[in-house]
Amino acid sequence: MRRYGKHTDEDDIRSRPNRKGNRPRTNIRPKHEEAVKGLVVTVDRGRLTCLVEDRVVTAMKARELGRKAAVVGDRVAIVGDLSGAKDTLARIVRIEPRTSVLRRTADDDDPYERVVVANADQLAIVTALADPEPRPRLIDRCLVAAYDGGLDPLLVLTKSDLASPDELLEMYGALGVPYVVTSREELESGAAVERVRRQLDGKMTAFVGHSGVGKTTLVNALVAQERRRSTGIVNAVTGRGRHTTTSARAIPLPDSAGWVVDTPGVRSFGLHHVDPSRVIKAFPDLEPGTEGCPRACSHDEPDCALDQWVADGHADPARLYSLRRLLSTRERREGD
Repeated sequence: MRRYGKHTDEDDIRSRPNRKGNRPRTNIRPKHEEAVKGLVVTVDRGRLTCLVEDRVVTAMKARELGRKAAVVGDRVAIVGDLSGAKDTLARIVRIEPRTSVLRRTADDDDPYERVVVANADQLAIVTALADPEPRPRLIDRCLVAAYDGGLDPLLVLTKSDLASPDELLEMYGALGVPYVVTSREELESGAAVERVRRQLDGKMTAFVGHSGVGKTTLVNALVAQERRRSTGIVNAVTGRGRHTTTSARAIPLPDSAGWVVDTPGVRSFGLHHVDPSRVIKAFPDLEPGTEGCPRACSHDEPDCALDQWVADGHADPARLYSLRRLLSTRERREGD
């Protein structure tokens, strides 16, 4: 056996070659201080379209991000070819902290949660008053997802020329959710568009709704001609709309007035991921009354302190009813 003294030369030390020919793995990740900020506007099969200043850049996720995925609305750091030229590809190396997250699961028994949109300021819940018929339970679920994810809800009722909005407005009046009522004639004339646009000014708004409610039609009326998307019709037999929007897309409003995110039509909105304790935070008039509740109170049981809180005149009974309806919607199917 060869023995080495105190003054060995480097050439005397044997090293085992790396058979794969690649660099050894390390936990140290590059900081990418030269990375440029961008906004994810579409995601399609692993390719992300990002807006970098005034250029549209195609990028892919860097390996160091692991399983963390970027979604529409994410603010990201990008390196590589940022020219936006054809057939160029940049890399997303960092996803900035999110201010809000709209999430859903396929159903209430599915533990896999899907992030639909990040960093949106509000959620526009688009519902037709007829053709197809409104689904209050789906509206409730969207409201719960908005409250849970940190988005302000906005109720947009379409096709008021076919049915009256009074019943729905009475149902959601206690929640204090802002709303806009539109008709097909008003959309064509532009009167309804202006009312909706005032609610979107300076914000990023995600549009969600059942297929066939006129969501994409409304979005098309809000954005520039060259950014419009295809639309479909409602099936006369099933009363359901046809999916024409297959992926979420962020679209700027004219005159830099904000952004709209058009999302695919939904037929279910699972809430498996929602913690009921977070929903109460959207009810500031009721939240102080929960201090006397038993641990893990569902806020719909005999010992709930909210009943006494309302009885003492601290909040409107209609508000407590609305809260309990929203919390119980996770136990119901959307079509009930």
